[in-house]
Amino acid sequence: MELDCGAWINLLSHKVKARLDATLQDLGITGVQSRVIYYILSHCQEGPVFQRDIENVFGLSRSTATGILQLLEKNGIIRRESVASDARLKKLVPTQRAVDLDTQVSACLRETDRMLTRGLTKDQVLLFKEMAAQMLRNLDDWSDGMHSCTDGLSTCPARKAASKTK
Repeated sequence: MELDCGAWINLLSHKVKARLDATLQDLGITGVQSRVIYYILSHCQEGPVFQRDIENVFGLSRSTATGILQLLEKNGIIRRESVASDARLKKLVPTQRAVDLDTQVSACLRETDRMLTRGLTKDQVLLFKEMAAQMLRNLDDWSDGMHSCTDGLSTCPARKAASKTK
């Protein structure tokens, strides 16, 4: 059976997650947590980083982001601090532990990217990123239009016949 684009992306995602999780296990963090730590450290000098930033950048639901951030806070990797302009908002502040993890996390993310792109030219990597960005926009457009997976089923003769027998 030939894999479709979604199946390839799913397969790659699972492999990358498993590899990162295994590599970072000794540090006591997961691959997703490492990317969040990296993001916070990379952006906190530009201005405050908030939970909604994490949700948007990583495409996470509020509850998933909350769970990740609560674990990072519990493990002493980040702190949540109130913002003077709005007491409801809490900025995410990296702790010394996050700074200490930064070198290892950065190295792990670079090595993962190096292994993913091994044997590919810079143009191929750029093309992949462009295609992935377009696929993401396509899914965003699809979500915005509220289409469903069954919208196009009536065009398939076999499925048309099957739906008539139901």
